[in-house]
Amino acid sequence: MSITSSMPVLRGRGATVLSAVRGGLVLERPGEQVMIPFRAIARVHVEACEVTVELRAPAGTAPSVHRIEEASAAAAAAFADAVNVLLPDPVKGVDGSLLVEVRTFTRTWLQRFRRTLGRALLGCLGGVLVLSVTNAVAGDGDTAVTGALFVAASGAMAVVGIGLGAVCVVPWFHETRRRRHGVTVVAEQVDGTGTYRYTDGAGTTRAFSHPSPAPSLQACYDPRDPSDVLVLQDRSSRLLDITLGPCFLLAGLGGIAVVVGLVVMTILGKPFL
Repeated sequence: MSITSSMPVLRGRGATVLSAVRGGLVLERPGEQVMIPFRAIARVHVEACEVTVELRAPAGTAPSVHRIEEASAAAAAAFADAVNVLLPDPVKGVDGSLLVEVRTFTRTWLQRFRRTLGRALLGCLGGVLVLSVTNAVAGDGDTAVTGALFVAASGAMAVVGIGLGAVCVVPWFHETRRRRHGVTVVAEQVDGTGTYRYTDGAGTTRAFSHPSPAPSLQACYDPRDPSDVLVLQDRSSRLLDITLGPCFLLAGLGGIAVVVGLVVMTILGKPFL
């Protein structure tokens, strides 16, 4: 059994977990994972139930620290003693904060947009269903069912058009804005695994996954939230989106307007069929 596997796992306030793995420590917070190699650590010390991982820093600079609070005092003391034994000899001028890697699991803007769009489209389909039922109830005779089916089919196609248009247009606008106000960096692939790393303005190394075989790619992050990274696409690849997106969007919105108008005509006693 390795030394790291026998170390206690510290659980602290706010679902924070600090554990040892081969080559370093892993600090897990909600939505974030911090990888701290042993060579980046100056020492681990304990004060009551608080464990502080102090990183190496060049002479004359304040060291960066990572903390976990409200851990078991006995486990914290054993953990600190075990880690300090494994730390390599200090190397002059090493900045441990540059060796730390942060992986974020919270949704990026693009992921949040897709989730919101999906919910909005489901809501629109529900509205189309209501319009179809309303048309069936307000219609006369056999044509009521035919009219309701026409409303349902036309409305569903319009919703699909709105979805396709939004998927094309909104990310394009977002990428254009991000290029203008964000920070563009080159992200390097890690061992051909589909994981890329980049360093933000604070010197923190961050990692993200992207399905690309390229050894490096351009990424742009939000300076207010460096974990919200966007992989930039070649502008020429967006031409189709820019051309077809507005067409889909306008056709979908126009289709919804037509469907609503047809249902209103049926309610007023002027069925379209």
